[in-house]
Amino acid sequence: MREWLKRAPVCAILRNIPQDVLRDYAEAVYQGGIRMFEVAMNSEDGPAQIESLKRQFERRPEVKIGAGTVTTPKRCLEAEQAGADFFLTPSVSEKTLEFCREKKIPLLPGVMTPSDVAVCLEYGYTVMKLFPAGELPAGYMNSLKGPFDGTDYVAVGGVNRDNIRRLFEIGFIGVGIGSSLIPKEVVKNRSWEQAEACVRELLQQAFPS
Repeated sequence: MREWLKRAPVCAILRNIPQDVLRDYAEAVYQGGIRMFEVAMNSEDGPAQIESLKRQFERRPEVKIGAGTVTTPKRCLEAEQAGADFFLTPSVSEKTLEFCREKKIPLLPGVMTPSDVAVCLEYGYTVMKLFPAGELPAGYMNSLKGPFDGTDYVAVGGVNRDNIRRLFEIGFIGVGIGSSLIPKEVVKNRSWEQAEACVRELLQQAFPS
């Protein structure tokens, strides 16, 4: 995950994206510059959407399609069968940690407390998803890195265009962004060129030249 995040530090979180706009939505996100996607497994037809995106981007190997909210053995199996490149969890799920370690599936486990971090380290995971990052004090992540040297974090939860740059400046190696990525009205109106522009502007905000 660390190497992937160096190349694609912003992950688009797709939760409850209607099936009839999924392809156009994902293409707009890609054309805007994002190369990593997470499909929430508690979305309607989550596994089917992962399969659809894998087909859509099969000739663009730089794109990684992940399965989010993988919190149960059933979801682990469904995400694996759908072909997800990596898993994410909102919290420490030891069943998912075990499954991914055994199957050698890249995982971003969700953490918030020192105890969460310690459990993930026991399973060999040093890159974690800090959730909900937007609700935590600015120095919280670096406080975790003090006793847990060698760990890195991806900010998820409450990430938006107003705070994305600051999150990278304070040391996060990646972020996940969902509802703030493209305005709902833009999606509703199927204004895909505008959607692409929204994504591009977000990345310019995160990484100003």
